[in-house]
Amino acid sequence: MKILMIGSGGREHALIKKLLESPKCEKIYCAPGNGGISRDAELVNIGVMDKEGMVRFAKENDIDLVFVAPDDPLAAGMVDALEDAGLRAFGPRANAAIIEASKVFSKNLMKKYGIPTAKYETFDDADKAIEYIKAENTTPVVVKADGLALGKGVIIAQTIDDAVAAVKSIMEDKQFGDSGNSIVIEEFLTGPEVSVLAFTDGKCVKPMVSSKDHKRAYDNDEGLNTGGMGTVSPNPYYTDALAEECMNTIFLPTIEAMNKEGRTFKGCLYFGLMMTPKGPKVIEYNARFGDPETQVVLPRLKTDLVDICEAVIDEKLSDLEIEWDDGAAACVVMASGGYPVAYKKGIEMFGLDENGGVEGATVYHAGTKYENGRFYTNGGRVLGVTAKAPTLDEALEKAYAAVGKISFEGMHFRHDIGRTK
Repeated sequence: MKILMIGSGGREHALIKKLLESPKCEKIYCAPGNGGISRDAELVNIGVMDKEGMVRFAKENDIDLVFVAPDDPLAAGMVDALEDAGLRAFGPRANAAIIEASKVFSKNLMKKYGIPTAKYETFDDADKAIEYIKAENTTPVVVKADGLALGKGVIIAQTIDDAVAAVKSIMEDKQFGDSGNSIVIEEFLTGPEVSVLAFTDGKCVKPMVSSKDHKRAYDNDEGLNTGGMGTVSPNPYYTDALAEECMNTIFLPTIEAMNKEGRTFKGCLYFGLMMTPKGPKVIEYNARFGDPETQVVLPRLKTDLVDICEAVIDEKLSDLEIEWDDGAAACVVMASGGYPVAYKKGIEMFGLDENGGVEGATVYHAGTKYENGRFYTNGGRVLGVTAKAPTLDEALEKAYAAVGKISFEGMHFRHDIGRTK
């Protein structure tokens, strides 16, 4: 099979490496890809939002499977365009991808179908939102931009003044552009966070192994929220009993709710969960593989990923047994100095071999370019250094040992991945 991967980050690199393990995979293209991905796939210079360009390339190159990985093209209808042109694509159509693209939609869906989530209100008027915050007078409070914001559109305000400032920054200053035309204000939930990705063909749901993401930029969960500074799998807080409860109260009800709304979801649905004292609740949905959760979940997948993609597209997922490794995996993100705010690009990286890896770990490239046999930084999150082992402690030890072999000016990473609550 010839496969086209759409996207350019660490998640896409992890997906490509897993697809390459399949005996069915003859060749992989990636549009637009990055420096590290160029060592595993042929890069194609087409932007992720260019539907016509993707369809044309897939047709001209007899592509058997197109994997749409990022949120923006999914929300914009990339899968619709591909399928309408007679191509096989993995990912939800636009009317289902709205579960991530609009937080107002997803919160209203949960309220309508009784799926447990935080108490909330939605607003498209800043003054009314501020009135509500002052009337409720409860902190911390969570302020969320309605639309897509690269995983950064959520502000946890510790004081009423902070919450008012968050509303103004999102709705008036347009910190996240049009994504902030509407906002969700919701109660702050407490408890361990769990990420669960699930394969679904719209009828059957097959959750993957659990993971835990570290969002804050610095050690001890300090600093700004980022796209994710590291992950571990399995999540130490996610027991078999909780997994069963989530299946019955969240996973299956979500798929059924989307079907009832005429928005059948096919692809990978990400459940961001909080294990509260009152039971598991949904913090957010993503309409695709998480980043960097994918980097620890996929290394533990034993079943052929091409087979899973085909089963999802053909709505035969229930016929497939999906197997997972019993061990653990850990990923440490190496980021550019200044991330997640301002950072330089084009800084040479040292310690990587010609394929962009290091011995003892798998290095997933997120923001790199490759020129004249050298790797350079080209983004905020640069590398996801990942290791697998029988136990989480061993996986973390291997991942950090590998991080120690890599260097570039200004780099920073968290030293406590897998260690914090």
